[in-house]
Amino acid sequence: MLKVNSTELQNNFGRYLMLAQDQDILITRNGQEVAKLSAANSFKKKTDSGNCAEEALSSGYGLRKATYEGFLELTKDTDERYEYIDGDIFLLSSPKSDHQLALGEIYGTFFNFFRGKTCIPMVAPYDITIKRSEDNINVVQPDVMVICDLDEQLGDDGYYKGVPTLVVEILSDNTLRNDLIKKLDLYMAGGVAEYWIADPKNKTITVYTFKENDIDDNITYGASDKALSVIFPGLAVDLEQVFRGI
Repeated sequence: MLKVNSTELQNNFGRYLMLAQDQDILITRNGQEVAKLSAANSFKKKTDSGNCAEEALSSGYGLRKATYEGFLELTKDTDERYEYIDGDIFLLSSPKSDHQLALGEIYGTFFNFFRGKTCIPMVAPYDITIKRSEDNINVVQPDVMVICDLDEQLGDDGYYKGVPTLVVEILSDNTLRNDLIKKLDLYMAGGVAEYWIADPKNKTITVYTFKENDIDDNITYGASDKALSVIFPGLAVDLEQVFRGI
C-alpha cells in the first residue's frame, strides 16, 4: 500500500487517481492516517459515522461525497478542474475536439452579440457557486455563461458571487448524466433563467427557460436551424456553424 500526505495528494491528485486503480493509497494528515483512496470496485459506503465520506463513484466522472468545506480543502491548491454537485465531487477531464469546436463557435457568437452591452459572456474554466439552500452549496464550471451583474457580484477575491442569466453546457460522454439531469435541476432551482444543452453527437441544441423553479418552456433545434434565445431577443446561434467540424 502506498502512503502519501494530504498536501502531496492535493497537488498531484490526477497522478494518484491513476495509481489508485492498481493499489490502495493511504492518506495522512499531520502524521495521522485519515483516509484511503481505492479502486472503484473496492469502494464501500461508510456507515459507522454520519459525517463520513461515501467512498463510491456516484455517476460518470464522480469521485466521492464530501462536505462543501471538504471540497474547498481538496481543490484549493490544485490545477485539476472539479465540480461539486449535491455533495458529490466530480473531476473534469480534458474535453475532446468536437466539444471544443462547438464551444468556440458558441462563445464567438455570444461574444459578438454582447459586445458593448451590459451582459458579458464568459467561458470555462470559471467557477460558479449556486445554492439550492444555505446548506446546499454547489460549484460548477459551465462551458459558456452570460453574466449580467458582474459589477454588483464581484467579490474582493476577484471571483464572481452571483448566478449567470444564461448557461450553456456541451455534452460529452462522461458528463452526459450530469448535464441532462443534475445540472438541469440545479440551474432551475438556483436562479438561472435560460439553459442551453448542445449535443455534438446528435447536432442539436435544446433551449430551456425556467420560471418559479420549474421548466417554463423548451425547444430543440436541429442541424439546419438557428438556436434562439428567449431571454435575449436577437441572440441566435447557427447550428451548421457550431457543428461544422464534427
